[in-house]
Amino acid sequence: MANTKQSKKRARQSVVHREHNAALRSMVRSYIKKVVKLTAEGKKTEAEAAYREAVPVIDRIADKGLIHHNKAARHKSRLNERIRALKA
Repeated sequence: MANTKQSKKRARQSVVHREHNAALRSMVRSYIKKVVKLTAEGKKTEAEAAYREAVPVIDRIADKGLIHHNKAARHKSRLNERIRALKA
C-alpha cells in the first residue's frame, strides 16, 4: 500500500487513468466490431462508411499510446482487406 502523500495520490490517479483508458480501448473495439459486422452481412457501402469513421479513432488511440502504432496499422489493413473482398 502507498505510504507517502505523493504515492497515495498517484494510486488514486492510476485508478482514474486505468478506467479512462479501458473506456477508450472499448470504444475502439466497438468501432472495429461494427465494420466486421457490416462486412459479414455483405453491406459494402455501410462498411466503407463505418471504416471511414473507425480510422481516425484508431489513429487517435494509437497516438495516445493505448495501442501500438503497428497494431493500429494492422487493424486498419485487415478491415480494409475485408471491405475490398466484398462484391460491389
